[in-house]
Amino acid sequence: MKISVDGLLVYFPYEYIYPEQYAYMLELKRTLDAKGHCLLEMPSGTGKTATLLSLIVAYMIERPETIRKLIYCSRTVPEIEKVIAELQNLMVYYEKNAPEPPPLVGLVLSSRKNMCIHPDVSKEREGKSVDGKCYGLTASYVRERHEHDGETPICQYFEGFSMEGKESSLPVGIYSLDDLKEFGRMRNWCPYFLARYAIGQAHIVVYSYHYLLDPKIAEVVSKEMVRESCIVFDEAHNIDNVCIDSMSVKINRRTVERSTNALNNLQKLVQDIRDDNAERLNDEYQRMVQGLKDASVQRDTDMILANPILPNDILKEVVPGNIRNADHFLSFLRRFIEYIKTRLKVHHVIQESPAGFLKDVASKICIERKPLRFCAERLASLLRTLEITDMTEYGALTLITHFATLVSTYTKGFTIIIEPFDDKTPTVANPILHFSCLDSSIAMAPVFQRFQSVVITSGTLSPMDMYPKILNFDPVVMSSFTMTLARPCLLPMIVSKGNDQVAISSKYETREDTAVIRNYGQLLVETAKTVPDGIVCFFTSYLYLESVVASWYDQGIVDTLLRYKLLFIETQDNAETSYALMNYVKACDCGRGAVLLAVARGKVSEGVDFDHHYGRAVLMFGIPYVFTQSRILKARLDYLRDQFQIRENDFLTFDAMRHAAQCVGRALRGKTDYGIMIFADKRFSRQDKRSRLPKWIQEHLVDSFCNLSTEEAMQLARRWLKRMAQPFTREDQLGISLLTKEQLESVAKDKLERQAQGKESVGGEVMEL
Repeated sequence: MKISVDGLLVYFPYEYIYPEQYAYMLELKRTLDAKGHCLLEMPSGTGKTATLLSLIVAYMIERPETIRKLIYCSRTVPEIEKVIAELQNLMVYYEKNAPEPPPLVGLVLSSRKNMCIHPDVSKEREGKSVDGKCYGLTASYVRERHEHDGETPICQYFEGFSMEGKESSLPVGIYSLDDLKEFGRMRNWCPYFLARYAIGQAHIVVYSYHYLLDPKIAEVVSKEMVRESCIVFDEAHNIDNVCIDSMSVKINRRTVERSTNALNNLQKLVQDIRDDNAERLNDEYQRMVQGLKDASVQRDTDMILANPILPNDILKEVVPGNIRNADHFLSFLRRFIEYIKTRLKVHHVIQESPAGFLKDVASKICIERKPLRFCAERLASLLRTLEITDMTEYGALTLITHFATLVSTYTKGFTIIIEPFDDKTPTVANPILHFSCLDSSIAMAPVFQRFQSVVITSGTLSPMDMYPKILNFDPVVMSSFTMTLARPCLLPMIVSKGNDQVAISSKYETREDTAVIRNYGQLLVETAKTVPDGIVCFFTSYLYLESVVASWYDQGIVDTLLRYKLLFIETQDNAETSYALMNYVKACDCGRGAVLLAVARGKVSEGVDFDHHYGRAVLMFGIPYVFTQSRILKARLDYLRDQFQIRENDFLTFDAMRHAAQCVGRALRGKTDYGIMIFADKRFSRQDKRSRLPKWIQEHLVDSFCNLSTEEAMQLARRWLKRMAQPFTREDQLGISLLTKEQLESVAKDKLERQAQGKESVGGEVMEL
C-alpha cells in the first residue's frame, strides 16, 4: 500500500499495516527531519525491519540531499539475510507500483568465510584460515612473483576483479550473499572484494556491527561513508557490550609464548633478507622516515595486515626513530613481551590504570609511550616487507602490538587487571592480563559524530533511559511502542512460590535449597503436562543449569518430565547445541513435544526464534544477573558510578531485566503466534523489576498474575490455552491489529483531531482505536 507519513509518500510492500508500524514510522521520520539520533523499542514480530526499510528508502528517494545512504547493522548472518530479503521484497513492490522504480543499489558485506568462491580456500572451516589463504593468493608481492615465474598460485577471481571490476559498477538491484557469489562466478570476480569496493557506490549497505564499531575494521571498511547517512543498529539491546568487547584485549601465557615464537621467526627472516637482499629493508626504512601516510599507500586492500587503531592525527606523524630499523623494532618488541611475561607472574590480583602501566614500562624497561603507539602499524609494515603469506602464526604477536597501541593511545575509560587465575578455571594457575574498556561511548562516539542520524532499535530496550547515559548521546526521539492485539496472545505470569508455598528464587542464599530446586522442577513438569508442543526454559548461568539438572535427576523429576516431553540441553559447545536444537525442532514438528533447557546470554537466547509450536511457553528460572564477582565488571560499575552517576544496583538490574525480556520474547514472533511467559522468581513481582520490563509485556502483566503458585499459574494457563485454541482468522484482526489503507487514514485523521483538541499527547504511544 502507498501511505502518507507526515507528508512523506511511503511504499509499504504489504496489503495491511499494524498501527504500531505507522506510529514507528512517524517517530522515525521525526528523527530524520531533526537530523539527530533516536532510540525506538518495538515488540519482536511486528515487522520492524520492513517498517524501517520502507520509511528510510522513501525518505532517501524524496530527499536525497538529506539522506544519501542507509547503513543497516545487524548481528548475525541469518539476520542480515532477512534484512536483504525484506529489501528485495520492497524493491519488487516499487517496480510494480511506482511510476519510475528507484535506481538503488543495495548489498551485503560479510567476512571472506561467507563470501569466498575460490574452490580450495572456501573449503576451509575456520575464518582465520580463509583469511590467511586468501591473503596468500592476493598479496601484491605474491602477484608480482606470479608475473615473474608464472607458477606461483594466485586467485583468478581476485585477478578478474582487479582487471575489470574496479572500473565497473554494480548494476541496479539488491544483492544478497548468494547473489554476489553468483554474480562473481558469472563475471569471474571475487565477491568479497567486489562488495568491499561497491559499498562506496551502494545506496544501502547491510553488514555486521563490527564494521562500524571495531576501530581495527571500521577505518578500513567504513571510512569512505558519507556524513549524510542513516545508521540503523537493529537488535541493539546489547550494543554497549559489543562496543566494550571491540575495544578490549585479553593476553594469557599462551599468547606470550606464541608471540615469542613468532618473534624468533621474524628475526630469522630479517637476517635472511639482510644476507640476501638488504635493499628491501632499506626501502621500508625510507618509507618509515617519510611517515605512515606514505607507507599506507603500499597497503594491500586487505584487512589482515591493516591495524589502523591510530587516530588520523597520529598517522600524519613520522614513525619514531628507535623502531624504524627492523632489528631495533624486533628488539623493542622482545623487551615489551618479556615485560608482559614478568607481569603475568602474579599470585594475587593487580589492577592499575593505563597511565600507571605506561609509567612502570618506562621505569622498568625504558620504553616510552610514543613508540608503543606505532607498534601495530610498524608490525604490519614489516610483515608486508617480509612478504609473509601465512598469517596464522603471527596472530598472537599482532594481538600484543594491538595492546601496545591501545594502552598508549587511550588512557581514560580503560583499566588493566592482571589475575593469577582465569574465571573458567579458578583452581588452575593460568595468569591472564585484561586490558578492558569500561566506557562503551568510546566506540560509539565516532559513529555519533560522523553520521547524521543513528537509529538504535530492538524489541527489548527497556528501561530506555539507561542507553543515553552509557552511550553518552542525546536522542531527539526516545519511544517505546506497544503491540495492538485482536486477542491477548501473550500470557505473562510471575510464579513466586511452589504448591508447598515455599518461595522460589535464584538468589545466592536460596538457589541451592532443595525445596526451591524441587519447586522449579515441579513447575516445569506441570507446564509440560499443560502446554502442548515446545517449551523453552532459561537459567541464569551454565553452572546453575548443570547444578539444577543434577538435582532433578536425583529427585526423579527428569524421569517424570520425560513421560510428557523429550528433553534437550544447551551446552557451551556450539556443535552440541546446534545438534540439540535440530532434534528439538524435529520433536516439535512430529508432535512429540520437547523441552529445551538453555541459558540467558547464551546462543539460544539471542539468535534463535521459537515461533508458533516451537515455543508455546518460555520459563525464566531466576533473574539473570551477571556474575558480580568479576573484577572487570566491578571496575566498570565503579566507572559508571563515577563518570555517569549510575548506581551499581540500577545498572545490574537494567542488564538483568533486558536479558530476561530478551529470553521470554523468544516465544512471541508475530500476531498470529501465541505463547506463555513465566517469570519464576519472587523478585520479579517487585515494582523495581516489573517496571523495567518492556511496555508490551507490562501491559499484559496484571497485578493478579504477579504472585502465583505453580497450581494457580497452571489453572490460568489451561483457561488461556482453551481460548487460544479457538479459530482465529485475518478478519478477526481487521480494524484492530490489522489496518487497511482506508482504516489507517481514518484512524490518523481521528488522532490528529484529538491532538488538536489537546486530548492526546504526541509521542511514541500507539494510537488507540
